[in-house]
Amino acid sequence: MTQKTVLNALHRELGARMVDFGGWDMPISYGSQIEEHHAVRRDAGMFDVSHMTVVDLHGARTREFLRHLLANSVDKLKVQGKALYSCMLNEQGGVIDDLIVYLLGDEHFRLVVNAATRDKDLAWIERQAKEFDVAVKERPDFAMIAVQGPNARAKVLGLLHEVDRPRIEKLGRFAAAAAQGPHGMPLFIARTGYTGEDGFEILLPEEHAVVLWKALAEVGVAACGLGARDTLRLEAGMNLYGQDMDENVTPWEAGLAWTLSLDEGRDFIGRKALEAQKGAGVPRAMVGLVMDEKGVLRHGQKVLTPQGEGEILSGSFAPTLNKSVAFARIPAGVTGNVRVDIRGREVPVRVVKFPFVRDGKACEGI
Repeated sequence: MTQKTVLNALHRELGARMVDFGGWDMPISYGSQIEEHHAVRRDAGMFDVSHMTVVDLHGARTREFLRHLLANSVDKLKVQGKALYSCMLNEQGGVIDDLIVYLLGDEHFRLVVNAATRDKDLAWIERQAKEFDVAVKERPDFAMIAVQGPNARAKVLGLLHEVDRPRIEKLGRFAAAAAQGPHGMPLFIARTGYTGEDGFEILLPEEHAVVLWKALAEVGVAACGLGARDTLRLEAGMNLYGQDMDENVTPWEAGLAWTLSLDEGRDFIGRKALEAQKGAGVPRAMVGLVMDEKGVLRHGQKVLTPQGEGEILSGSFAPTLNKSVAFARIPAGVTGNVRVDIRGREVPVRVVKFPFVRDGKACEGI
């Protein structure tokens, strides 16, 4: 049975084109996907991400548990409200999911995990938590709205209780804090996002979500669908679970080495496999591709290199660049130009470092 967020009826009132996304009925666009993309790069846009799974962890050994569960180190979280991006791995070093973890108290942490992986994530987390006597509580009572773009923070700040504005304005990147929104509604505001732009992801009781969405619209925040969210995150060099990584791909092979903390004395799940793979030599690498010719790079297309074949993972037209870009997994060490098989035609593409776009502009070499 398809699930719906609390904002579903409002999306339909706004004329959104709806699609099934991991079992959820979600808006792909409200008109022009490209216009929505540009709204986020140039001003401010908002996304309904209430389908994401929020999990609260409680217990005296919660930090110890997360040191075991996650490939990144929660010891980096020293101040209440700070957040950390990490992968959760299986014993083979494959990525079960990527997530964000927040420190809310000495014995209280919050995870935000992907919607499509909800069931397996919860089962894995609960299974591992038993040994540490950690209580795992899903929070379906929350809705979540992401507000992104160069003017996003200013527009959100204008809706907050005046006492909270200075504090939220000073909020650092990858940090969160509570505040009051319109009509005193309680908000959990995190300076995080999935577009490459600055902004906030706002968690709130779902009964307030429609009012907040309408208040944001009134101050000029554009409604945006998952189509624009996908092209934005691709331009920004951000992985999509299930397409760019999965349980058969290690962080080394997914361009996520920066999320690994091989700190001494911490035996997290999958560590031995990661160290063995690195010692033997990682066979595949995730790279960026840019196509200067007309056409679009798509998931599943074959990449032809001098060292062997690879495959495009995420690929799309990039509105900010006005050309097609992609992530591909290819044999390690390949640089320069390669070819992509597009319906039997071998098209030249350039291997580049991602991200493709930073601060709304093309990165050097793109």
